[in-house]
Amino acid sequence: MPDVNLKHNLHLHLIVFIWGFTAVLGKLISLDALPLVWWRMSLAVLLILGYIYYKKTSFKLSKKDIVLLLISGLIIALHWITFFKAIKVSNISITLACLSTGAFFTSILEPIFYKRKMVWYEIVFGLVVLIGLYFVIESSEPNFIQKSFSDNMSGTMQGVLLALTSAFLSASFSIINGKFAQRIDATIVSFYELFGGVLFLSAFLLFSGQFTTEFFTITASDLMWLFVLASICTAYAFIASVAVMKFISPYTVMLTINLEPVYGIALAVLIFEKNEQMSFSFYIGAAIILMTVILNGLIRNNKKNN
Repeated sequence: MPDVNLKHNLHLHLIVFIWGFTAVLGKLISLDALPLVWWRMSLAVLLILGYIYYKKTSFKLSKKDIVLLLISGLIIALHWITFFKAIKVSNISITLACLSTGAFFTSILEPIFYKRKMVWYEIVFGLVVLIGLYFVIESSEPNFIQKSFSDNMSGTMQGVLLALTSAFLSASFSIINGKFAQRIDATIVSFYELFGGVLFLSAFLLFSGQFTTEFFTITASDLMWLFVLASICTAYAFIASVAVMKFISPYTVMLTINLEPVYGIALAVLIFEKNEQMSFSFYIGAAIILMTVILNGLIRNNKKNN
């Protein structure tokens, strides 16, 4: 059993590393957040559809499950839109660090969805993550609490609010997927959710008149990075993340996702150099988040062994 758990945890870390690279791709792609997400989800749906036909997997689900999965797709789409928008208005480091609050949101939402009592150390870890988040934001936006109430909100604060919204949405669909993953094939869950996101976004774009010639005009560079984003970072990572939830709780998944800032920021500094280099206090905050992940794993493993 420990070997099985280690296998799934290592797989989860690979997925989180890939998600860290997603932020870099969001910076490299010149499209705005909404069209970027539409193209990402549309291409991923086509890739997953091809995989389903290749594996001859059945699409058959109850009408209730299909409707719930399609609605979940809207949550995912909004999560990605706020995520990429946060990167555009601030930077990768701030956006990824703010996503760490997802563990705090999950510690509150998971007991509600799964009808269990809150575990004291989950709440504590969620609060510790918030302390780390404070150092992260303060490093690039001194006195950010006072500035957040000013009339002219900075790009950093806009990015923070968007990223926090994205973290809440991420926590929500992680819990929802945790329920679906127990009884529905991960590939089918991924297909219906991503297809639902495409449907909702397409309806919005159609009625808002944004489906123009310009919308479908993409540079070769953007198309290349979009394919990487849709195939590796979405189709593969999305299916794998749903599948791993059969063996790992939503809270542990969400807390491990806190390593996404570490992986993503390291990649961003290597690729974008000065634009992503942060102060010492930023890395203190990142270290606090990392230690929270490690402590959570130790406590959970200790409880299982006892």
